[in-house]
Amino acid sequence: MLNSLASGRRLALRIILLQLAMAAIVGLTFLMQGRREALAAAAGATVVALGTALLAWRTFAGLGGGGMTMWRVMSGMVLKWIVIFGGLIAILGQWKLPPLAAITGLVAAYAINLLAFRFKG
Repeated sequence: MLNSLASGRRLALRIILLQLAMAAIVGLTFLMQGRREALAAAAGATVVALGTALLAWRTFAGLGGGGMTMWRVMSGMVLKWIVIFGGLIAILGQWKLPPLAAITGLVAAYAINLLAFRFKG
């Protein structure tokens, strides 16, 4: 076994915390344009962090064989995308926040995934 469950949990927690930090950073950056833009950017990134947290919770729910683990990962990924799409619908449709800021926050939070897996130390 190359990685332990504890290692995966630590990586997931680190990614979630970095995504939440990115939500604060993009929110503060967009604050120069206005409060609604800042809220949209922070909400877009926060939705990604919530989806990642749900995926991690589902994936690391317990022990099992390969098939059970694969099922958990796949169902966690489906739940993550439901949270992200539902969050974007709420941000853009219900609250009518600026779309460019929300998409920028979403992309910035997803960029954390690339960085976290690139620098695993």
